[in-house]
Amino acid sequence: MMILLAVIAVSCSNDYSPKPSGYFRIDLPEKKYQPFDTLFPFYFDYPVYACIGHDPLAPDEPYWINVDFPRFRGRIHLSYKEVNGNLTKYMEDSRTMALKHMSKSTGITEQVVNIPDKKVYGLIYTIQGSGAASTYQFYLTDSTRNFVRGALYFSVSPNNDSLEPVISFIQSDIRHMVETFRWK
Repeated sequence: MMILLAVIAVSCSNDYSPKPSGYFRIDLPEKKYQPFDTLFPFYFDYPVYACIGHDPLAPDEPYWINVDFPRFRGRIHLSYKEVNGNLTKYMEDSRTMALKHMSKSTGITEQVVNIPDKKVYGLIYTIQGSGAASTYQFYLTDSTRNFVRGALYFSVSPNNDSLEPVISFIQSDIRHMVETFRWK
């Protein structure tokens, strides 16, 4: 009994200070890419740790796909439309979708995509802020016949401070997808 009291007395003598809360360690895979080369009207390289499937919410749209990152619970929604004199409308719709995140963001930056040798033009929206549901959106077009819009979402509550390593990781994958994108 005396030994038990001595152990309790010694163990309680240290001051306890709570540790600051932190985030889980996120191990990121090695960057490797594979071609998305199908009967679709476009081609691009995408990461080997991602999988592509048709968008179940758009069964009437044969060229709408999702690029899923199961390990990170992330998804890039890609939608394709043919341009029939309505390019301005598609571009404005993309802008409107990006600006819907303005109330939860601290800012939105735009980056022009201009790859004339592949006839790929567009705009990338980077949405900053810890509460924004989508942090990265873009559209690509050849300005005459084809239009693709993409948006990155995560299936978790928006806390982009803790997701920042994954967001940056997937944003570099999206930039690679854009750089390798071409029309067929």
